[in-house]
Amino acid sequence: MEVVRKLICRQRQVFFFFFFLGLAQAGSEFRRYSVVEETEGSSFVTNLAKDLGLGQGELSRRGARVISKGNKLYLQLDQETGDLLLNEKLDREELCGQTEPCMLRFQVLLENPLEFFQAELQVIDINDHAPVFMDRDMLLKISESSPPGTKFPLKNAQDMDVGRNNIENYTISPNSYFRVLTRKRSDGRKYPELVLDEVLDREEEPELRLTLTAQDGGSPPRFGTAQVSIEVVDINDNAPEFEPPFYRVQIPEDSPIGYLIVKVSATDIDIGVNREISYSLFQASEEISKTFEINAMTGEIRLKKQLDFETTQSYEVNIEARDTGSLSGKCTVLTQVMDVNDNAPEVTMSALTRQIPENSPETMVAVFSVSDLDSEENGKISCYIQDDLPFFLKSSMENFYTLVTERPLDRETRAEYNVTITVTDLGTPRLKTQHNITVLVSDVNDNAPAFTQTSYTLSVRENNSPALHIGSVRATDRDAGANAQVTYSLLPPLDAHVPLASLVSINPDNGHLFALRSLDYEALRAFEFRVGAADRGSPALSSQALVRVLVVDDNDNAPFVLYPLQNASAPCTELVPRAAEAGYLVTKVVAVDGDSGQNAWLSYQLLKATEPGLFGVWAHNGEVRTARLLSERDAAKHRLVVQVKDNGEPPLSASVTLHVLLVDGFSQPYLPAPEAEAADAAPAAPLTVYLVVALASVSSLFVFSVLVFVAVRLCRRGGAASVGRCSVPEGHFPGHLVDVSGTGTLSQSYQYEVCLKGGSGTSEFNFLKPIVTNFQGHSPGPDIEETPNFRKDFGFSIQ
Repeated sequence: MEVVRKLICRQRQVFFFFFFLGLAQAGSEFRRYSVVEETEGSSFVTNLAKDLGLGQGELSRRGARVISKGNKLYLQLDQETGDLLLNEKLDREELCGQTEPCMLRFQVLLENPLEFFQAELQVIDINDHAPVFMDRDMLLKISESSPPGTKFPLKNAQDMDVGRNNIENYTISPNSYFRVLTRKRSDGRKYPELVLDEVLDREEEPELRLTLTAQDGGSPPRFGTAQVSIEVVDINDNAPEFEPPFYRVQIPEDSPIGYLIVKVSATDIDIGVNREISYSLFQASEEISKTFEINAMTGEIRLKKQLDFETTQSYEVNIEARDTGSLSGKCTVLTQVMDVNDNAPEVTMSALTRQIPENSPETMVAVFSVSDLDSEENGKISCYIQDDLPFFLKSSMENFYTLVTERPLDRETRAEYNVTITVTDLGTPRLKTQHNITVLVSDVNDNAPAFTQTSYTLSVRENNSPALHIGSVRATDRDAGANAQVTYSLLPPLDAHVPLASLVSINPDNGHLFALRSLDYEALRAFEFRVGAADRGSPALSSQALVRVLVVDDNDNAPFVLYPLQNASAPCTELVPRAAEAGYLVTKVVAVDGDSGQNAWLSYQLLKATEPGLFGVWAHNGEVRTARLLSERDAAKHRLVVQVKDNGEPPLSASVTLHVLLVDGFSQPYLPAPEAEAADAAPAAPLTVYLVVALASVSSLFVFSVLVFVAVRLCRRGGAASVGRCSVPEGHFPGHLVDVSGTGTLSQSYQYEVCLKGGSGTSEFNFLKPIVTNFQGHSPGPDIEETPNFRKDFGFSIQ
């Protein structure tokens, strides 16, 4: 039992070994089919689906195709039923000639997934050709001295069929002298040999006519006949003989026409005319007769037609040497054709994909096969592509290659590749074939739009017209088509207090920016916002940039005069002592401009004066000074009109009126207003009344002056704050607060407090510090700066 158990176990091991071995070779073994020649087209050969073990319709789903060498399709595949059918009627003799068996190789390609199957179709010969003698009339001259048993080879018949359908035997018509034997040459062809049975007698029967019949082995058999004429000649008992009787030569297939292959030579020991020899091709087929020729006199065999190793590798040439007595000798020349590398490799494309999406993983581009008709080293093939491309070749099976991508491709880096498949053999010299494939990379939306700048700075002049084009932004996208079409938009503002929607708009197609309304430099000097650019891919990609808009100042604000005030109920009067020298500072016109830059540069000019030439105005600081010494003849009252003009284009201006009163000194208790013209016209009082009033006034003024001096000293020691609260008498001076609204270069409203220096009614007064002191970092500026002589010349100070 133990022996039986071991035997059964060993048989199972052998069974599984051969089972798995068969599975491993299932994809590479040849499947063989056969069909009889001359079978009508569309005839059934086999069912591939059943042979390959595939289900109904699976061939169609997997993209099955039949591929044959040279792309000539002898078969067609019905993908729905899986039937393999003949594409046309096949002629075995046309396809394979004398080659037996006649095998046609083809491959079955399944594309998805990729799989190959090798197969062969054998075309079976039928007896559709009868034997044919190339020479239907043969002439033999046989010496009467020929002994019985002498053999005479005859020219053979040719039958295009092969195998048993080829020539089977030869027969000759009944006669008393000859019989025929069927001989077989080294290449398998059969030829007739005439055998002499009885001695010939020329005097009794000088000529014989026999019928030679060739019969093939078909069913039913076919026949071919030729006439053999035999002349009995007088004795010439020595036939030419070749030395050696067999020649072996090699010749390259690229040898030129007329090339000397070999020179044969035969000798005849007879003498006279019986030893003269002529050479000829013997039993030459049509192919040999077209390929070779022999010089009848010299025996030189030369090439008559170009050789092709891929068609015929060797020739067996029979040479006959015949003397004048009609005796002949035979020899055989075996000519072997040597292969040269004269066939370049061939590339047969089976599948091709010309467009590949970018960023795709390993992708199949093409499936192709390579072949070379040469043999040995000349038929060995190597295949490669350029090294600098992201592709590589993958060998799938015998002489089949797949071109695949090496890595994901980027269309923005390179949108088109020209792949050159180079196939070269290993012959000398090496021949190569190149096949070019253009691979296009289709776009995927993998690039966001990019602005030409990360931030843009635009300038627009104030008071612009609405819908004014103020600038543009631009973004580019490296993608193509809809993935590269950019749309622009305004993003929500960084500052929620900026009314962006009412300030600017953007053209979504070209990025042009427009101001929606007129801008005011004094209200809004600059603002920022973000602009977005999005493409039209799926999904869409976007980016953004920062835009800063600067409002450029325009000269749209006229100068504003701070001092002297022009909106008071009574005009301001400036007092000038008659003893003042030339250049005496009368007053200073203080003005500001709401614009900036050169639009706020102010210049001063005296437009009108009661007495021209007496006063002058400094153009840059507005100081009004005396132009010469005063005299008693100068009028006491003067009216000056000063113009303040900015440096804008066009310039804007403002004017201010000054009243100047010339006095003998500052001790007068009453300063009449310029408008009190009626008082000057009053009649003179009596001298006595004037003297009394003058004495009382001088006494009162002196006492009042002393009191005021003491009070002023006490006020100054108490601090600048208490000084600002001195009383102001009513009458000749306006209200004590000078109100200036926040216009021009001064950012906020402010007030100056003005009061008399004392209670004496003199013209000495002070500008105290403003009520509102927040200038946001701005100083009062040169227009209201207190110079060292300011208090001395004007009698008041700016605190």
